[in-house]
Amino acid sequence: MTVKLLNHLEEGPPSALPLLLGPSLGTSTALWDRIAPELSSAHRVVRWDLPGHGGSAPDLIGPGATVGDLAALVLALADALGIDRFAYAGVSLGGAVGLHLAVHHPERLSSLAVICSSAHFGGSASWRQRAEQVRREGLQRLAESADTRWFTPGFTVPDLVRDHREADSEAYAACCDALATFDLRDQLAGITVPTLLVAGREDPATPPAHLREIADAVPGATLIELPDASHLAPAECPRAVLAALRTQLDGLPASGMAVRREVLGDAHVDRAQARQTPFTARFQDFISRYAWGEIWTDPTLTRRERSVITLTALVAHGHYDELALHLRAAQRNGLTPEEIGAVLLQTAVYCGVPAANSAFATAQRVLDEEEAG
Repeated sequence: MTVKLLNHLEEGPPSALPLLLGPSLGTSTALWDRIAPELSSAHRVVRWDLPGHGGSAPDLIGPGATVGDLAALVLALADALGIDRFAYAGVSLGGAVGLHLAVHHPERLSSLAVICSSAHFGGSASWRQRAEQVRREGLQRLAESADTRWFTPGFTVPDLVRDHREADSEAYAACCDALATFDLRDQLAGITVPTLLVAGREDPATPPAHLREIADAVPGATLIELPDASHLAPAECPRAVLAALRTQLDGLPASGMAVRREVLGDAHVDRAQARQTPFTARFQDFISRYAWGEIWTDPTLTRRERSVITLTALVAHGHYDELALHLRAAQRNGLTPEEIGAVLLQTAVYCGVPAANSAFATAQRVLDEEEAG
């Protein structure tokens, strides 16, 4: 028998680290439109729809549903996709699903990001009233107030408001039932996965105090408050949310300037900074952040190996001024003159004798300067 799964959208390399993205009540996978494609460059991103939202069947849950039921659907989706362990980020109800997974299925999570959400949603009465209203009247009237509940004044995302209006009333009401009974406050201290909390300072549904409550209880949690965001921060402040998620998923970038100084020497870096102008400032930042902060800090290759590769590339392209700089760096990284000579001899075979001839001349000058100095 075929198991009915949550509707989902996959992006990114199938072999990359999996990341599941959960929506808020009333929205769909479109909530992540401005973030998921960026994250998919390094992750296998799977966005999913709540039952009765987007493309998910409404009968996946029914009256009296719980957040645990929704979490079980997420795990079933992960299992069907062959995903055992994954990073997770969710907004509002999607964030509650993430908290449930962290408490009850920590072995499945590598990290957790809870965005504009809560460990409880203000008690059961208001959610039961909303469920009753939606079952009686449908979603049209409630959708009319979506902008004020979701966004700061003057901002809207018409596609998300349409998702709200077109969601299945019974499934939406069942999700309200789930929020009515959700309360994990007494279990937060047991969460062991790395946890990020993102609050929208203008959020009327889950104010920053709700996220601070989680941050105070979860060991080692990180809290970020976005000053210009309301309840759907990924739609309203995508750059800020993307930056926070990238740090959560990939860690803080290494100190590129420190590595640059270690490899090239203080004197060179000081001269480069002294020559910096407003016109060249962004380029200097680019070099420090990416060349030195990401590539040279990657532990896959040693610095000696990176020096060998760099020398070869510079000879191949005839960048002899830069070659002189990196010959000094190669010595700093542990290459002997004999090893440098062997590298340059190799370039004679693969980059051409004239290129190697110029490279040897440059190297002789640098080695003579080093010996004299």
